[in-house]
Amino acid sequence: MKIQQLTFTRFIAAISIVIFHYGTKTFLFDNFIFKQASVGVSYFFMLSGFVMIISYGNLEKIDFFQYLKNRLARIYPLYALAAFLVLASDRFININFSNVLIHFSMLQTWIPGQAPKINPPGWSLSAELFFYVTFPFFANRFYSKLKLKTNAIWIILFWIVSLIIFNCFIYSIITIKNFPPNAIAYHPVLYLNTFLMGNLAGLFYIHKLKNLHGNYLIPILICLLFLVLALRFPTVLDFHNGLFAVVFIPLIIFISLSTDKLTTFFSKKEFVFLGEISFGIYILQFPVWAIFSDFRLSKFLGTDREEDYTLTFFIRLAILIILSVLSYLYFEKPMRNLIKNYGQPKLEQEKNKA
Repeated sequence: MKIQQLTFTRFIAAISIVIFHYGTKTFLFDNFIFKQASVGVSYFFMLSGFVMIISYGNLEKIDFFQYLKNRLARIYPLYALAAFLVLASDRFININFSNVLIHFSMLQTWIPGQAPKINPPGWSLSAELFFYVTFPFFANRFYSKLKLKTNAIWIILFWIVSLIIFNCFIYSIITIKNFPPNAIAYHPVLYLNTFLMGNLAGLFYIHKLKNLHGNYLIPILICLLFLVLALRFPTVLDFHNGLFAVVFIPLIIFISLSTDKLTTFFSKKEFVFLGEISFGIYILQFPVWAIFSDFRLSKFLGTDREEDYTLTFFIRLAILIILSVLSYLYFEKPMRNLIKNYGQPKLEQEKNKA
């Protein structure tokens, strides 16, 4: 089962994160929303957890190796390509063989100081891989055997405890030798709660909500209003560790169920396609900004780093979107199908292509 209207929200989150990294100095995006848009990573984690349940929630048992191969087929080829592009750029400095090995093995979030190396946005894929590896365990041992209420209790308790521990580390209330707060901030175990909350939302959707379709535009707008207010008036708590589940989870569910005209409009194939290329937009942002540097844009286009900041941002954004489209059509999809179909019978290969 695929919920088309959710796909476009990936594009919005990816573009918002790009603006957070590179566009907040422009007059268009110099505001509190985009200056905190990194929270979009938490949205990705929760949406991923939700989609995993939608995709696998009806299976009695998940074949771990086949499942993991399919998951890696979706993320690893473009992840690796983005890293190669960075290594080919002039940002390839202060990088040694161990940095390269750690990054390509997707283990950078487990080792202090490694997460920002080579392609910094890749840290979230390292965390995502951890979620992928643990998901069959939770699905086979808990989701398929325990009642929904029981799963809800332990997931919510885990979410709360994780929030407390994460903030204790971030504000140095708890410390670990050789693991400073800026390293803890990337550790995948402390983000597992965001993924599990997405799982819980998916379980509720499948067991209680999937037939309750209707016009939920007003609840969607209310969720968005709460999101804006939360960004405008932040608490002392760090919200990157899943605190925004209180907004994102209802938002995901209402969008999934809504049949209003606006949500239906975003289900059109053009918007779904933009959602499909969102992974490329996210993982290729750093390589694009590294390759199309201020020096190169000044040399070939005559732009000025300060005076033409907005112009150069949109030039790079346009390049990023075009590159994401091309990579999706001619690299990401073909490589995904190639890996998925490896070792499969011909009939199964045709099914995967469809």
